[in-house]
Amino acid sequence: MIKTRFAPSPTGYLHIGGLRTALYCYLFAKANKGKFVLRIEDTDQERFVKGAMENLIETLKWVGIEHDEGPYIQSKRFDIYKKYADELVEKGHAYYCFCTKERLNELHKVQESRKQATMYDRRCASISPQEAKKRIEAGEPYVIRQKIPYETLKFKDLIRGNVQFDGKTIDDQVLVKSDGFPTYHLANVVDDHLMEITHVIRGEEWLPSTPKHIFLYKAFGWEMPEFAHIPLLLNEDRSKLSKRQGDVSVNEYIEKGYLKEAIINFAALLGWHQGAGEEQEIFSLKELEKLFSLDRVHKAGAIFNIQKLDWFNWQWRKRLFEQKAVSQPPKERAALLLNVCEKFLDPKFKKNEELLHRALLSTEEKVLKEPKNINTNIEYFFELKDYDKLLLTHEKMNVDSNQAKASLTIAKSSLSKLTDKDWTLEKIKELLLKEVEKAGIKNGQLLWPIRAAITGIQFSAGAFETLWTIGKKESIERIEKALKKL
Repeated sequence: MIKTRFAPSPTGYLHIGGLRTALYCYLFAKANKGKFVLRIEDTDQERFVKGAMENLIETLKWVGIEHDEGPYIQSKRFDIYKKYADELVEKGHAYYCFCTKERLNELHKVQESRKQATMYDRRCASISPQEAKKRIEAGEPYVIRQKIPYETLKFKDLIRGNVQFDGKTIDDQVLVKSDGFPTYHLANVVDDHLMEITHVIRGEEWLPSTPKHIFLYKAFGWEMPEFAHIPLLLNEDRSKLSKRQGDVSVNEYIEKGYLKEAIINFAALLGWHQGAGEEQEIFSLKELEKLFSLDRVHKAGAIFNIQKLDWFNWQWRKRLFEQKAVSQPPKERAALLLNVCEKFLDPKFKKNEELLHRALLSTEEKVLKEPKNINTNIEYFFELKDYDKLLLTHEKMNVDSNQAKASLTIAKSSLSKLTDKDWTLEKIKELLLKEVEKAGIKNGQLLWPIRAAITGIQFSAGAFETLWTIGKKESIERIEKALKKL
């Protein structure tokens, strides 16, 4: 059975890059009817952030990524790692190192001055087991280092293809620190083996660590999982995505009102595509569970574009809204729109509930696309602010002051004939388009002055929608004010 795992370190809240890794691991398992394991790798206690583990678990749950096993906590498994570290020493694949920090710092300075890679020089690799035992019993601090074989290592990465490393260029990494805590590398390999992980899917930044891990598998005589290193996330200038440049935690996106469906959809397409000739961009988590495959993951870095996330959020907000609002009467539809933007809405607009509901219906697309701008987008329905009379004219629509005056006079006369009962969007539209035909003018020559007069701004909902929203009395009064300007 295929098993994947997501193994984050609780050193901060879950970021979009970590979410994408978790998502790919989860989707690959589900697409192959396998299992997805969650493991918390908290061996680095110095960088541990309180509450981070709980946040990681809750965030994954919120977006719909449910684990089949775990969460396993590495800090509760230290005895297991010690046993395997000792086994490596006994087999000659690891050794005790007693070098001080001062000695290592000096070594690295010399190497840097010679423009050499900063690596351990294996000074302690020649210490006999007997001497090592005496020094340990005497209380001398030590670490356990992996003894990297000086050989060429070749392996196939499921995304990057054939990869090759020279063992002589790989440092003898620390497997167990002086405080007895295992490092990531040892705990990671031991746990992947014991948890029967078949596919290790992780970020490209871990590729240089892979030969160290493979050499550990070989040292233990264990079957190796398959590796897949997904591309880096990049800014639009192709620099590596950093927190300062926008790599914020998933929590921040949630707080800003992004939908989980949009976040998942966006994260999935950061490096994956459905296939040649396929143009679909909107995917639910269930759809992705069926479609995902590693052979469609790109090698090149994935561009992080916040505008694209905004677009996904808009598309999903519309889709989810329509699922709820389909066949609903206007009042219920307006209530659903209010739910979308209520947290951004100025309470003063709630004083006139009927007008608010009509305003939301008339600006539905804007409400769904940019709910945080709700106040600006509906303010003119509630209050007509003073404006320059030039707004009533429009050169490109052949509307000068004379045409504007004539159009507003026609509008006032014809709209006054509609009863309150007939003041519907359909009736208003039918009436005014007949006036256009009767006057022998273009639609814009009549509708531009009307819309400008009743909104007082250049960009707004259409003339028909705005007239219907503010009602007959208010519409006629605003048209009269515009005529006085002319």
